[in-house]
Amino acid sequence: MYDFEYHKPKSLDDAAATLSQHEDFKLLAGGMSLLPALKLRLARYSGLVDLGALGQLRGIRREGDEIVIGAMTPHAEVADSAAVARAIPALAALAGGIGDPLVRNRGTLGGSIANADPAADYPAGVLGLGATVVTTRRTIAADKFFIGMFETVLEPREIITEVRFPIVEAAAYSKFRQPASRFALVGVFVARTRGGVRVAVTGAAPSVFRFKEAEEALTKQFDSTALDAITIAAAGLNSDIHASAEYRAHCVMVMTKRAVAKAANVPSPCNERGRVRQGATMSVNINTPSPGSSAGERGSTYR
Repeated sequence: MYDFEYHKPKSLDDAAATLSQHEDFKLLAGGMSLLPALKLRLARYSGLVDLGALGQLRGIRREGDEIVIGAMTPHAEVADSAAVARAIPALAALAGGIGDPLVRNRGTLGGSIANADPAADYPAGVLGLGATVVTTRRTIAADKFFIGMFETVLEPREIITEVRFPIVEAAAYSKFRQPASRFALVGVFVARTRGGVRVAVTGAAPSVFRFKEAEEALTKQFDSTALDAITIAAAGLNSDIHASAEYRAHCVMVMTKRAVAKAANVPSPCNERGRVRQGATMSVNINTPSPGSSAGERGSTYR
């Protein structure tokens, strides 16, 4: 780890002022991604601005038809929140499946979405629910927030303060996780809203994205069978030591059908191994192959 200055401001204004004076300072939230990168000397900054003392950025509340979560709220608090569980249980379940207890108690909502890891869970929830990201400068619609691998529209010295999640009619998140890191090889968040169905996919591509073909089919018929004639191309999807692009494409369909079944509150046609349950019928093969199977050749690593 290289030497750096450490600042822990007592107010949001102090944090903004410190950042304005130093162009190469980095914000520190939970540090679950930043600190390992610093320890391995994969990143270098002349200073860190720790937001941990800013209580105003932490907390969960309901405002009308929205759940508002402070940027510095740990994943564990979201997972354990009665307000979130009542209003958007899928979001509580998503938070409860992130990493391990250490990550869930240190990692934060704002840190996760600002980092925009292509395999992180929260981006799928933010995009799938059509949330609004609030910063010290503006409000940003989820559809415009994520723009690439580890890249968002956040400007230098812009600080996320909270995220506003609309309460939807039904939602569910289904993740096929990498067993060591618990990141999503593929994670799909499905939300049925008054304006239609939203489907957000994480882990499969360089950045979280909306699965428009699935959205159109599910808006017409909110049932996993509506997806039987749909496929997703492997071109452009991630291919690494964990899974090929073809494998991820297959998993996107499996996870989407599973999430739809959860949201519709009906037994999923796929069991936990991704295989068709006895007695269930589907028009596509949803058996989930192992990453080393003939689903496709593995390519180079991307992270």
